Amino acid sequence: MARPSLSTRAGDSGSTGLFGGKRVSKASDRLHAYGTVDELNAILGMLLALRALPDLVADDLSSIQNILFCIGSDLATPFQSAAHVDRLRPEAVQHLEERGVALESQLPPLSKFILPGGSEAGALFHHARTVCRRAERWAVALSEREQVNGHVIVFLNRLSDYLFLAARIANKQAGVREQEWSGKAQ
Repeated sequence: MARPSLSTRAGDSGSTGLFGGKRVSKASDRLHAYGTVDELNAILGMLLALRALPDLVADDLSSIQNILFCIGSDLATPFQSAAHVDRLRPEAVQHLEERGVALESQLPPLSKFILPGGSEAGALFHHARTVCRRAERWAVALSEREQVNGHVIVFLNRLSDYLFLAARIANKQAGVREQEWSGKAQ
């Protein structure tokens, strides 16, 4: 029976190969970490497909997508591996922080928690933020078992902040008022 050329069948048993050749379970923390980074990257692709993003964030998203690919390969390559991978550097974190400051300077300060949602782009940015937090949690879980590039965890932490600010910018540009949390269950 024919199958696509990218299908090797090597993963049919529930394992996958890492850079460097080691095989691990598809349920491992490592796979959850870089799989969630991949999911986040797909959401950013959905945002780029909207084509109605604020200029302040549209220019950043392609760069962030490339960095997320680097993070994926960083997480997919154990430190003990003989495989060479360009590990994430602190400059990526610094640049993201600078971009966050640029976004924040365009927004009114928050005095209350706001609910996720708003415009289509705003809601997708909030979704991306929550997936980013999950990727960060998986990277932290992996770091408790194996050595992980610490800049990856810091970048994911800063990226969730950036995505929150991007959601606010998108809602502001769309003219959608942020809905504040009432603080009540009813």
